[in-house]
Amino acid sequence: MSDNFEPKIVGFMCNWCSYRAADLAGSARIKYPPNVRIIRVMCSGRMDPAFVLKALSLGADGVMLAGCHPGECHYIDQNYKAMRRYYMLKHMLRAVGVEEDRVRLVWRSAAEGEQLAQAVTEFVADVKKLGPLEWPDNWEENGQRLKALEDIVKEHQEAMEVN
Repeated sequence: MSDNFEPKIVGFMCNWCSYRAADLAGSARIKYPPNVRIIRVMCSGRMDPAFVLKALSLGADGVMLAGCHPGECHYIDQNYKAMRRYYMLKHMLRAVGVEEDRVRLVWRSAAEGEQLAQAVTEFVADVKKLGPLEWPDNWEENGQRLKALEDIVKEHQEAMEVN
């Protein structure tokens, strides 16, 4: 691995909390690595694991998911749904041979710009230690396994949701 490796990170951030924390960090000129490309989503609970898989398949070395603190979601309890999806996603990544530490879930409120910047800095450093994402040698086989896992997730999506 080259010492010059700079990981490409995609950050999916909740509009109501984490995205605003990122905005606060920028407004306050709090420094954090520029490696993260932020994508605003209305709620962390709307984050489909397929978005993360797509980001990784298109060249991201890591993906950060950021939402409101549990119990403080603008949409009541959707961040609990995000948490369940996150753990399922980590299981899927292990199943296809991708390090699960390439995906991280953090909770940050709109007032926590400095804390979000710290979380981004730590995640970039952790992914840098992992090195570039290299698909496993048996990716074709794993790709078929991944497709099967995605189908299972779709079939059982209602079972994942708690009313």
